[in-house]
Amino acid sequence: MKTKEVRIGDRVIGGGNPVLIQSMTNTKTEDVSATVAQIHELEKAGCDIIRCTAPTMEAARAIAEIKKQIHIPLVADIHFDYRLAIASIENGADKIRINPGNIGAKERVKAVVDCAKERNIPIRVGVNSGSLEKDLLEKYGGVTAEALVESALKEAAVIEDMGYDNLVISIKSSDVMTAVKAHELISKKTDHPLHVGITEAGTLRRGLIKSSIGLGLILSQGIGDTIRVSLTADPVEEVYAAREILKTLGLRKGGIEIVSCPTCGRTQIDLIGLAEQAESIASEFDDLDIKLAVMGCVVNGPGEAKEADLGIAGGDGVGLLIRHGEIVKKLPEDELLPALREELERIRAEKA
Repeated sequence: MKTKEVRIGDRVIGGGNPVLIQSMTNTKTEDVSATVAQIHELEKAGCDIIRCTAPTMEAARAIAEIKKQIHIPLVADIHFDYRLAIASIENGADKIRINPGNIGAKERVKAVVDCAKERNIPIRVGVNSGSLEKDLLEKYGGVTAEALVESALKEAAVIEDMGYDNLVISIKSSDVMTAVKAHELISKKTDHPLHVGITEAGTLRRGLIKSSIGLGLILSQGIGDTIRVSLTADPVEEVYAAREILKTLGLRKGGIEIVSCPTCGRTQIDLIGLAEQAESIASEFDDLDIKLAVMGCVVNGPGEAKEADLGIAGGDGVGLLIRHGEIVKKLPEDELLPALREELERIRAEKA
């Protein structure tokens, strides 16, 4: 669904631009060195936009120093105190996230909007299932997709009526199908870019499953302009997951695609360890757009490895290193990973 463009720092979302990946720091924003260190890790993992909470004036002011040391746009997350939103903008936030409903009186919301308008800073209006207004809960008999959409459009209208439409909307639910339906509905009612995610998705395993299904269903319909995979885990895991979701849907290119077979009784090599270590090595070669196969037995292994740009096909304590369908060499198991790294470095040098 085509939405209008919104510029966040030096990045642009909406208007058919690529879907960008977001995450959020879990450090104290006041601790500049810790926050910057975490953002650098997220940048390296592939994060496009970072969000930091600004619950105190010290945190809002810290944004100025943080911004000097990072390379991606910063979004300030604000709740309750309009002065923190204004301070965050004045200290260089590239975008702010607010819920007008919890900022307070209309004149306070307007003060924030006027400050954002003066600097052309976009505002993300965020609504989730836990923040729905009491009247909407009564109207719809609880948390529903329709209630989320009505709440989000009502909050956006508050800002639009103040003469500002540089907005991004997010409507999040921890219930996957509610989130999917809400995005389907709102995409027909607004052209503001949509920030998509399954909120409070859970721990790494459960959260990955819920987020992959929810984001997959939404993004596959052409809905969504920027995403966050919300996990109770290291934020770097959110970025890795988001990248894989986008690559799987064909919405992002680049980086090594890894295919590996499930284990079975035929496996005579430490395939699980081999695949995990191969994945770790591959993460160091994100500039390569190739397919890597890590296979564990003689049934599908050689054939799958030959279909990839580069592959390992394991046997009984040994394995084959295969490139473009040709066997490069046969090696003992403990020499496969060093050989894989060497071959990846060779491919990188050839492409350079």
